[in-house]
Amino acid sequence: MSASTASASTGTLRAAQVSEPGGTPELAQVAAREPGPGSVRITVEACGVCHSDLLIASGALPGTTFPVTPGHEIAGRIDTLGENVTGWQVGDRVAVGWYGGSCGHCDACRSGDAVMCPELAVPGVAYPGGYADSVVVPAVALAAIPDELTAVEAAPLACAGVTVFNALRHTTAGPGDTVAVLGLGGLGHLGVQFAQKMGFDTVAIARGQEKRDLAHKLGAAHYIDSTAEDVAEALQALGGAKVVLATVTNADAMSATIDGLGRRGELAIVGISPEPLQVNGLQLLQGARKVYAHASGAAVDTQDTLRFAAQSGVRAWTEEVPLEETAAAVEKMTSGQARFRMVLTTGH
Repeated sequence: MSASTASASTGTLRAAQVSEPGGTPELAQVAAREPGPGSVRITVEACGVCHSDLLIASGALPGTTFPVTPGHEIAGRIDTLGENVTGWQVGDRVAVGWYGGSCGHCDACRSGDAVMCPELAVPGVAYPGGYADSVVVPAVALAAIPDELTAVEAAPLACAGVTVFNALRHTTAGPGDTVAVLGLGGLGHLGVQFAQKMGFDTVAIARGQEKRDLAHKLGAAHYIDSTAEDVAEALQALGGAKVVLATVTNADAMSATIDGLGRRGELAIVGISPEPLQVNGLQLLQGARKVYAHASGAAVDTQDTLRFAAQSGVRAWTEEVPLEETAAAVEKMTSGQARFRMVLTTGH
């Protein structure tokens, strides 16, 4: 009997749950959920493993209750529509990311900035996430998956992809401008691809000469080895960066790029570190530089990301792991051994 058949006949499904803060995901049988008004149920085909899942599994986000099922890089098909859902049909291929719904009535939502909603619903916190056979989500959180993308290709783009794509397109950089991507991990390897496809003169910054070939393979025109040269000086030698997209979680590495920004240059942070940046007002005044962080995006931003990736050929480098091996996938991601996104598959 297949997993889907078992779920239909017993009213249960598989979910990888963390039973206590900081615990290890363990596969469990849980009751299947039916979508309420305004929601849909998705048969999960693939779910990316994101570093932010560790925050959820640790109980760090307000509203988290245990046991918790993480997972906010979800790709699958709608199998059930709740009442009052329009614009979607059973069988539609959809993705859901960090934005898992919002209130719809606050100033942020009404101004088209729903990812900043005070009542933002994050899968895994507001409701069980995508480390499971199925998930129930608000229809407002859905992004359509283009036919050109498989579920495994789409899943990482729902969080890692939209985070870097949306950050880049909201900078002041235009085609031909120098844009540097700091880090070549799960976010960075996508950032370099998107930057190159957007027409930027793309620079990759990472540690070690051994990453030079990888950087060029991803589309970077230039590579800076931060262990062998002064990053700011190297950026200035290229004319100064219009944008540095920081995808690492190392505050010192971010700080080292600030003097490499050109006139009205921007340090856009998407890799979050609790450590303080080292920067002073004079550094920013020289060249009228900006330092800021950028949130991922709402469902429409994810849909734009998926469409652009489908058209341009941007793809996450993934390693597929069955849902039964969730703990191993999370461990590989946590240890930094993933190349570059672990994706859980359910067999559906």
